[in-house]
Amino acid sequence: MSEILVVDDEPGIRELMREILEEEGFEVRMAEHGAAARAALDEKVPDLVLLDIWMPDVDGVTLLKEWKTQGRLTMPVVMMSGHGTVHTAVEATRLGAFDYLEKPVSYKHLLETVRKAMDSRRARPTTTGNLDLLGAGESTRRLTQRLSLAISAGLPLLLQTHPGAGEEIIVQFLTPPDAAFVRVDTPAALADRPAELLAQAKGGLIFVPDLSVLSTMQQKGLVLLISRRVEFSARIVVASPQPLPQLLAQNRLTQELHDQLIHAVVELLPLKSRREDIPALAARVLEDAFVRLLIPPRRFSDPALEALAAYDWPGNLAELEALAGRLALEPGQGVIETETVEAMLGISKEAASPVGIDLMLHLPLKDARDAFEKAYLEALLAQCGWAMSKTAERAGLDRTNLYRKVKQLGIEAPGREKD
Repeated sequence: MSEILVVDDEPGIRELMREILEEEGFEVRMAEHGAAARAALDEKVPDLVLLDIWMPDVDGVTLLKEWKTQGRLTMPVVMMSGHGTVHTAVEATRLGAFDYLEKPVSYKHLLETVRKAMDSRRARPTTTGNLDLLGAGESTRRLTQRLSLAISAGLPLLLQTHPGAGEEIIVQFLTPPDAAFVRVDTPAALADRPAELLAQAKGGLIFVPDLSVLSTMQQKGLVLLISRRVEFSARIVVASPQPLPQLLAQNRLTQELHDQLIHAVVELLPLKSRREDIPALAARVLEDAFVRLLIPPRRFSDPALEALAAYDWPGNLAELEALAGRLALEPGQGVIETETVEAMLGISKEAASPVGIDLMLHLPLKDARDAFEKAYLEALLAQCGWAMSKTAERAGLDRTNLYRKVKQLGIEAPGREKD
């Protein structure tokens, strides 16, 4: 039996709704204010919430925002409002509410809205497959959890991406089984025909590959997609190579769109931040390459896998897959050794260090300088046993400045810091 939580500070309205809904076969719980609603949700998540806007302790919109921020908006919420708060109720639908009812609520309108909300919950699809193609480590497990939580809460998702890191795998995972997938490769469509995009993606997913290239009008179109996603049962996923606060500070992102996306930001970590995944991923993509080319398989030696795990992979998973394809076409039998891998990656014995000039020529000057400073400090810290005072003295730096540099460059000690 489906359960409905009725949240309203007027006893007469609560009792009337209980009678109507129980007569229709629903189980009904009631809460007289916001605190009671929180307690009811802690006890058990209902199938639907009918939520009044004006209550003595906390208004319904604030409660809706709270549940959304906490990732607890896993059930449809229908707002209830008096005549003077209809505008607020409409605004609440932009925050994730399924619909709104204007008081006094008619018997017919109440039941129609409740049935639509229940149907939307029963029709909510699941994700497709898993994210094993990204790796099987702890970081991928946490990524899966965060993505599933954002989707179950019905939030639009912002993917913080890195070149070649595998965002297509995530988008495929998030697209409901056998559902429509609309990739917005032409940003002008967001401004010119957003309703058409929603109609095409009904019950499925809309993917916007690069937030940073959208004009103000295109961003307004994206806001419209987000505001009407529940109506079309569509998921909205947006990728960005730059963080939202940075785009906002550069006046390349509207405040309205920033506020819509900020609640579910998930970073797809680069390979160098999850090195534990690289050996298994390398073995898999190499095997896939041989199968694809119908060539007798070979495998990496253990030292070769260690070399692959130590490499920084600026092109991430795409670069690893390209390497596997090239190796599969190389003549030879047996295991693939470290020398072959290093030669393919352009790493020589003399220039195996990440501070080698040849490895930085593709970088802008600032990035190359940061790469050199990071490699220099990592090597010096290792020589000094990660003792900060000794390293600062050797580098000619104030200890405070050294700490700041280490944090800024993302340098992590292999063990606990000592001094």
